[in-house]
Amino acid sequence: MRPFASIAVVLGAAIALTACTPAPQPTPSSSLAATPAFAVRVASLKGPTTMGMVQLMDQASRGGAQQPYTFAVSGTPDAVSGPLVAGDYDVALIPVNLAAVLYNKTNGGVKLAAVAVLGVLYVVTGDPGVKSLADLKGKTVTNSGKGTTPQFVIDKVLGNAGLTGDVTVNYVGQPTEQASQLASDPTSIQVLPEPYVTAVMAKNPDIHVVADLSAEWQKAVGSPLVTACVAVRTAFAKANPDALNAFMTEYAASVKFVNDHPDLAAPLIVAQGLAPDAATAAAVIPRAHLVDITGADAKAAVSTYLGVLVAADPASVGGKLPGDDFYYNA
Repeated sequence: MRPFASIAVVLGAAIALTACTPAPQPTPSSSLAATPAFAVRVASLKGPTTMGMVQLMDQASRGGAQQPYTFAVSGTPDAVSGPLVAGDYDVALIPVNLAAVLYNKTNGGVKLAAVAVLGVLYVVTGDPGVKSLADLKGKTVTNSGKGTTPQFVIDKVLGNAGLTGDVTVNYVGQPTEQASQLASDPTSIQVLPEPYVTAVMAKNPDIHVVADLSAEWQKAVGSPLVTACVAVRTAFAKANPDALNAFMTEYAASVKFVNDHPDLAAPLIVAQGLAPDAATAAAVIPRAHLVDITGADAKAAVSTYLGVLVAADPASVGGKLPGDDFYYNA
């Protein structure tokens, strides 16, 4: 297997849209005390987006959750967004800006219920002379995701550091290419997401983190970098508030368990195919910035984040900022 192929599988390098067979439509639940007669259908993406949910997934597989669930973990956002809009999923863990796009596309048919993941982007290199953002002046940095969040983040961070125009940023198609570049030339400077960061550092101890772009974003805009969220179909939230609230409670408990007990969560992450081994999974967790931010706090962070994106490229949020009704219970 070529280098980093297993990590590529974890993050879903496939680009083909995955077909989804529609499940029967649920009927409204009456109370948390009564187990719903239907399974809440949850979709998510491979990688850190799903890591915070692994305890709940494990409990549900053993019949230990408050209510029945089905979970579908996909490699690409398109494999989740289409079925979510079509009503084949009830809840989805997806990029924050994609939730905004879907809200605009469906005229409010999707809401944001929680922030699930903060930033997972880091500047890394094996160059011993590059230890801080200031050291990037006159250097070339490689990134992926041109026209998407990784570009918006590095542009904002470099601008805040007074480095706009002083750093050359080149773009490649996938983080796998960047990981391969680091393997062949450890002195190259890369903007990489987890779990690639952990993987390349494990293979070469000279590779180090130059900057946590979540921390640098916080300095630049005064608000957390928010990249993934819990999205819910508005129709489902209205018809089944108790089922949704039960999920949110169990999801929050799962996130806390993963953050508090990485050694116990690591095997669950591996079991879901989200990391190649327990050691990698345990090392990724602290840098994956798994959270459960809801209500007004979620609205404040997300609205700031989307404001930066819409200024850079309105299409990245669906053409305009979502309305206040985008935020569930905010």
